[in-house]
Amino acid sequence: MILDSIKTFGKYCLFMAQVVRRPDKWREFFKSLIFEISKLGVDSIPLVIIISLFIGAVICIQMTINITSPLIPAYSTGMATREILVLEFSSTMMCLILAGKVGSNIASEIGTMRVTEQIDAIEIMGLNSANFIVFPKIIGFVLFVPVLCILSMFMGLVGGALIAQFTDMISMENYIYGIQSFFVPWNVYYSIIKTVVFAYLITSISAFYGFYVKGGALEVGKASTNAVVSSSILILLADVILTKLLLQ
Repeated sequence: MILDSIKTFGKYCLFMAQVVRRPDKWREFFKSLIFEISKLGVDSIPLVIIISLFIGAVICIQMTINITSPLIPAYSTGMATREILVLEFSSTMMCLILAGKVGSNIASEIGTMRVTEQIDAIEIMGLNSANFIVFPKIIGFVLFVPVLCILSMFMGLVGGALIAQFTDMISMENYIYGIQSFFVPWNVYYSIIKTVVFAYLITSISAFYGFYVKGGALEVGKASTNAVVSSSILILLADVILTKLLLQ
């Protein structure tokens, strides 16, 4: 198992060496880049808004229920909601969700291109198929994912504000004061840095599994599943490492 993992990692490194090269046709690269930003990034906005809105509301409710001590100020609910959203949910948890949507999409798309011999046709034309297909996906998602991260933070806080506005669990004044209290701007940058790394992992790993599919439709489905599982595990591993490095 360890030997297989080493072989897979070596194959992945060789694959990325093919991907990260100067594009053969810059015009086609930029056209693909705009398309991938729209497909992978912009199309993920509704999912990010809905999930972040509900998660922010749930976090606010849970914090209000569990923080019942008279020694803890009422604004602590807003502060705790903000910290959970900024430090973990809007970066790590959101990217785990996007790994299912974006990762499976990339793996199945490239896998289908492989089994239908479209990739072979690109190589026959003398183009670097890995660079031509995968590089715009990686760059496009990495460029757009900070927007999704910031949007997730904002909508999560809006979800908590809705609980403060339409219930009597916490007053709006205390909630707003809480999300402003003891704010550390570096936490936002830390979250954005993490999402950029996670976006690279999602796109590159999913493309890797899709690119080396062998067989038919069944293998494409297996590659999609393996891509989501592997990227999710590596996201959690990277989360631990980046947290240690960036929040010492």
